[in-house]
Amino acid sequence: QVQLVESGGGLVQPGGSLRLSCVVSGPPLYESYDMGWFRQATGKEREFVAAIDWTGGTYYPDSMKGRFTISRNKSKNAVYLEMTDLNAEDTGVYYCNIGDLWLLRNGGPFNSWGQGTQVTVSS
Repeated sequence: QVQLVESGGGLVQPGGSLRLSCVVSGPPLYESYDMGWFRQATGKEREFVAAIDWTGGTYYPDSMKGRFTISRNKSKNAVYLEMTDLNAEDTGVYYCNIGDLWLLRNGGPFNSWGQGTQVTVSS
């Protein structure tokens, strides 16, 4: 089973930046999988944030373009999310996952999720 460990969250001021990391372990051949990020605010549904396919192509909702950047390091089995110009609406728990691009863009279903990393944007 895939294991996912997110990190890098914290408290930032509005307009600030943050870089999240996710390390994947478990089955081999992670380099052939697509990876993505999601977030979930309290009382809200989990939403798709960004995805990167195995060739390096990236995908974002229109609202994320220009502010969020996803990248990956295949040798480290890691995926990253660089966030800029953060605002209060970006507050939530951020999760990563791995799998088919369609599943990533639609939020699943996935066999499992990591614990996520909390991002709080507040002055």
